[in-house]
Amino acid sequence: MIRVVLPAHLRTLARVDGEVRLDVKGEVTQHSVLDALEARYPMLQGTIRDYGTLKRRAFVRFFACEQDLSHESPDALLPEAVATGAEPFLIVGAMAGG
Repeated sequence: MIRVVLPAHLRTLARVDGEVRLDVKGEVTQHSVLDALEARYPMLQGTIRDYGTLKRRAFVRFFACEQDLSHESPDALLPEAVATGAEPFLIVGAMAGG
């Protein structure tokens, strides 16, 4: 069971409170977690990653085990603590401006 923490605006869109728990088949990667998330909550499609390219949107970041995984390959294995559900996979909306 994978634990995913969404930013408030995406929790509202998906109509969930707190963490989302997902079953991910096969290897636990950013790609497989986001596939499972979008399959369960289709209203999130296009909000975290682009519809066509499936690349992470510019103002979205991924964190796990106190590490920024945003620039890692989407097919790289996530840390074991995430794969076992001991630690959550965090999706964070980034801010910009000055």
